[in-house]
Amino acid sequence: MYEAHPVFTQPNNEHVKVWRYMDFTKFVSLLDSRRLYFTRADKFDDPFEGSWPKINVAARQQVPDNIPPEGREPFIKAMASMGEINRKWPRYNAINCWHMNEHESAAMWKLYLKSDEGISIQSTYLKLKESFLDDEKIYVGVVKYIDYDTEWIDGGNLLTPFVYKRKSFEHEREVRALVTKWPVSKNGMDFNEDTIAHGLKIRVDIEKMVEHVFVAPKCPDWFAELVSAVVNRYGYDFQIVHSKLNEQPVF
Repeated sequence: MYEAHPVFTQPNNEHVKVWRYMDFTKFVSLLDSRRLYFTRADKFDDPFEGSWPKINVAARQQVPDNIPPEGREPFIKAMASMGEINRKWPRYNAINCWHMNEHESAAMWKLYLKSDEGISIQSTYLKLKESFLDDEKIYVGVVKYIDYDTEWIDGGNLLTPFVYKRKSFEHEREVRALVTKWPVSKNGMDFNEDTIAHGLKIRVDIEKMVEHVFVAPKCPDWFAELVSAVVNRYGYDFQIVHSKLNEQPVF
């Protein structure tokens, strides 16, 4: 179920539209399983996922003045150990990504679809947040975009780096939902054992989550008809909308 978390920033308007672009097979999997797939953080293409800015990393090398001489060496070792834990930490977090926009995005269609036979689920931020039925704690928030060379982020929480990305990704206007699976063992935390293989399937109330299903701008009519047939076959009544991005102008 959704749970509030201080690290995750909420939008000013929770009724803002959010979109998830996907290919047809993933859409059918969602309808069939009634579960959203959360990908393990280190499986994304962005190598910076879950990492800390340079200023944060450099700050770990500075021994505070109030540390006594006998404590300086242990402090340095502890900070080095923290760096290794941070490197492994993305493996214990799984993420599901959405695009926040009042309108469908031509850039997102191109970025996330390998062909013209794709769809986009349109929901709202509030409906997405309220649609989670799973027993796992699910945190949801808006991603912030910073310069990882010159800016820093609050280092007080291990989840903080998952709500930041580089400015190069600012066009994504991402909303993300996150699940953490702590590597708890009998002796405490064991960061040598994985708790997530590749991702997690999180149970959702699809009827509450989906407002409309859009089919890709250049998809053929038969594909739109297929999407409608599959939706009906699974017993849903979502409105199927053909994207208007391919409409011809009127001069």
